[in-house]
Amino acid sequence: MTQYKFHQLDVFSKQTLKGNPLAVVHHADGLATSTMADFASWTNLSETTFLLQPEHPQADYKVRIFTPGKELPFAGHPTLGSCYAWLANGGKPKNPDFIFQECGIGLVKIRQAGSKLAFAAPALLKTGELDEAMLVQIAAGLGLRRQDILLHQWVDNGPGWCVVMLESAEKVRAIQPNTTYLAQFKLGVIGPCMEDSDVDYEVRAFVLPYGVTEDPVTGSLNAGIAQWLIGAGLSKPHYVAAQGTALRRAGRVYIDQEGDDIWVGGEVAICIEGQVAI
Repeated sequence: MTQYKFHQLDVFSKQTLKGNPLAVVHHADGLATSTMADFASWTNLSETTFLLQPEHPQADYKVRIFTPGKELPFAGHPTLGSCYAWLANGGKPKNPDFIFQECGIGLVKIRQAGSKLAFAAPALLKTGELDEAMLVQIAAGLGLRRQDILLHQWVDNGPGWCVVMLESAEKVRAIQPNTTYLAQFKLGVIGPCMEDSDVDYEVRAFVLPYGVTEDPVTGSLNAGIAQWLIGAGLSKPHYVAAQGTALRRAGRVYIDQEGDDIWVGGEVAICIEGQVAI
């Protein structure tokens, strides 16, 4: 057994217990892939990350991201949480303006904006509308009629996301998922909030292929959704999405388009800090 520096954080919330938990193991270069997978399965969190020495000359650190069931090339809340933990452990960026994370999809640019961290949404690997057979199965899995799905799109930036839009945030919050019908999908659901709300959209994420029925707050999904909505002129360039309400969380994802970049930001709170024996 070896002792490793360890953080457990709540991401996309400034209040502990209200965001999406993330476990971070520091200086994990000596760990085998199988050991990382076993530890991620043991934490039983939606994601666990391992910080390594970078290989790319521009990168400040390298991260490997694991769900309880598999390794991911990229994920949003692990990106912000890993960066926060790296900085909290004394990490010093090479670049005065940005932090560069190396992961399975390459380099991800991160910036500090007040008390928030934000990452630049990576390029989408797959876009376009979903086929009708998928939509019928998704509607059944969400307990909806096919006509309840107003818009739909592939927004895959690594994890394999697709997304459907409903009429309202209320309809999104009311979903009771049927896991049998949704077993093959990495699915996001979004609906607009009322005009007097302090947020613009409600989002939910169902990720059964990764061993997670519903993810509390999902940065990669929100990144893909923002690229779709803003790129198609369906949303203003700056908005706030709520996620996790159905799980008694209060996640907030801040979207900002600046030039060619769409930034996906949020707060991070440290819940546990110490050593872990692996």
